[in-house]
Amino acid sequence: MHLGIDSFVSAVTDPASGRLIGPEERMEHLLEEIELADRVGLYSFGIGEHHRSEYYDSAPPVILAAAAARTSRIRLGSAVAVLSAADPVRVFQQFATLDLIAKGRIDLVVGRGSFTEAFPLFGLSLADYDELFAEKLDLLLRIRESEHVTWSGKHRPPLTGQGVYPRPLQDPLPIWVGVGGTPESFVRAGLLGLPLMVAIIGGQPRQFGPLIDLYRRAGAQAGHPPEQLQVGLHVFGFVAGNTQEAADTIYPGWHEMFTKVSRERGFAPPSRAQFDATSGPDGAFFMGDPDAVAEKLVRISGQLGGVDRISLQMTNPRLAHADLLRGIELLGTEVAPKVAAGA
Repeated sequence: MHLGIDSFVSAVTDPASGRLIGPEERMEHLLEEIELADRVGLYSFGIGEHHRSEYYDSAPPVILAAAAARTSRIRLGSAVAVLSAADPVRVFQQFATLDLIAKGRIDLVVGRGSFTEAFPLFGLSLADYDELFAEKLDLLLRIRESEHVTWSGKHRPPLTGQGVYPRPLQDPLPIWVGVGGTPESFVRAGLLGLPLMVAIIGGQPRQFGPLIDLYRRAGAQAGHPPEQLQVGLHVFGFVAGNTQEAADTIYPGWHEMFTKVSRERGFAPPSRAQFDATSGPDGAFFMGDPDAVAEKLVRISGQLGGVDRISLQMTNPRLAHADLLRGIELLGTEVAPKVAAGA
């Protein structure tokens, strides 16, 4: 099981001084974080895509190109690219170019996104939410298969044999499907034989077992070999010297993030009791000292029938840069070896 980090490049207010870290400084901090993840041997680093004021990740390929030039081993990718609101031709061109810059270290994880700002921003209707993704994923896979594509659909002008360039170093370019909790999404990924990235942001991870089984059954029935049906998890997490320190460091920013989202979506405001319960042994947050996090990673992987990779999302608007660097270091130098040894 490979370990990595995902970032939404959150705007950060320094918890000690109360100073808002400007976007230029935040980008420099982000590149330092990715460089450190590379040095300590983590497997991957993913950049999300949002079109909101509190995040600086609206153009992931630009960030990933800068990261590719400053790293040598770590795999880099999207977490996720909002394919529904993009042109599959441009997405493929951007990530193929990235793959050349990174010398074959790119993963493209595509999804529909958990926020909806991209749809009105790019003149799309939320009524077409699922249809847009299905059609654009079909075109993206067709482009991956062949440099000359003949294709027609409802939401994009047709292609009549044009070539799509450049081609990536990896053949094929790895394309993962990012999913939430709808059975249809799991079945679609299985039928297509695409690796699956499951976003778990609440509840208990083991509750996703039946959906992952559904994915594997759909893939097997479609004739795809088991080794092709990889499963990854995107989860909230943080590593510190001890479990209490980890929770106390992360909670203020978590509360800020989820208070805003809850207000927007009409949910009850989050509480510390809810946070602590979700951070517990069976909860969705992977929070604690290296031993606790490693044990939980191995245990949850077993509950889900084996997981190929887990990416900890450490974005937090109240997390000091030094604390995040320490968390990355602990994840790479202490948690990853324990996981490799079976915790």
